[in-house]
Amino acid sequence: MQLAARVDLVSPSLTLAIDAKAKALKAEGVDVCSFSAGEPDFDTPAHIREAAKTALDQGKTRYGPAAGEPALRAAIATKLHQDNQLPFTPDQVLVTNGGKHSLYNLMMALLSAGDEVVIPSPYWVSYPEMVKLAQGVPVLVPTEERHGYRITPEQLAATLTPKTKLLVLNSPSNPTGMVYTPAEIRAITAVLLQHPQVQVVSDEIYEKIIYGDAEHLSIGAVGPELFARTFVSSGFAKAYAMTGWRIGYLAGDRDVIRAATKIQGHSTSNVCTFAQFGAIAALTGPQDCVETMRRAFAERRDVIYDLVTSIPRLTCIKPNGAFYLFVNISALGLSSLEFCQRLLEEKQVAVIPGVAFGRDDTVRLSYATDLDTIRRGCDRLREFVLGL
Repeated sequence: MQLAARVDLVSPSLTLAIDAKAKALKAEGVDVCSFSAGEPDFDTPAHIREAAKTALDQGKTRYGPAAGEPALRAAIATKLHQDNQLPFTPDQVLVTNGGKHSLYNLMMALLSAGDEVVIPSPYWVSYPEMVKLAQGVPVLVPTEERHGYRITPEQLAATLTPKTKLLVLNSPSNPTGMVYTPAEIRAITAVLLQHPQVQVVSDEIYEKIIYGDAEHLSIGAVGPELFARTFVSSGFAKAYAMTGWRIGYLAGDRDVIRAATKIQGHSTSNVCTFAQFGAIAALTGPQDCVETMRRAFAERRDVIYDLVTSIPRLTCIKPNGAFYLFVNISALGLSSLEFCQRLLEEKQVAVIPGVAFGRDDTVRLSYATDLDTIRRGCDRLREFVLGL
């Protein structure tokens, strides 16, 4: 059977494929140390679970508005106003089936055939694939390790063209763990203000997971002119350990939000109704659970960074956000895919090849796992590298 041509435009997700292989080996009884999944290993906080249970008991099991429960849209708008200085109103918010879905809806609603989308590289695996599915053209801009894998204002200015429709900005970043400083965000804003045809989507799903003196500034908060051209994509998966709940959101221009809602109405309809009441509790309830998890990630970051950087021929920048270590393996003479395949087969350690993120001389390690796994996995990683 002949498939639609769009299927050949996109690549399978290597992150999901390797995580699935690691889980399959574990199911067979193999002792796998997995650094593959971008998924907190904590349980969803109790008050969030209880809110969903209560919603079930109250019969919150029917279809809801395609754009999301009004109370959740209002809570998200309040959060964005209070935490991020973004004065969105509830009618500028769309609740989606995870953060990934919010980005997909935006691409489908905003892009026309041939529109260019600027994506700094390394990038999260799905950004360019979503652009292709929407018939846009991903324009990948390689960033340098010496600049912390951040796009510079000069690079951005040199890349923008009259065909540029959208800039994708991800801070804190998957896969690098870098966080743009407020000064860097303002410098990028200055470039965008010279190109009024360019919108920006800020993927902020890791905003609560930052370390040290890192500071998160949403680009739409820099000034009213860019706020009008800014979309925010986020969700509950990372900060609240709600990956399986599949609740994200998109905030931005009313017309685009209405268009994205129309698309969602003909694809998935509303997000799981009772789960949305758990999300309301996440935003309006106690936030100490977020800080507890952040501190645990901070400790793990320090441990895994010290262990990995002590291995000869491996280098990496210490991340100041998210829960990933982006390791340079260029001195080893292996492609990232061969490195990862051999490491899993020979030492039962699962990491993600950097080629999935646009950098074949790197691999990504997620430290969203316990300290024992981190230490045992890094011991095996050392043995593997020394044995090459």
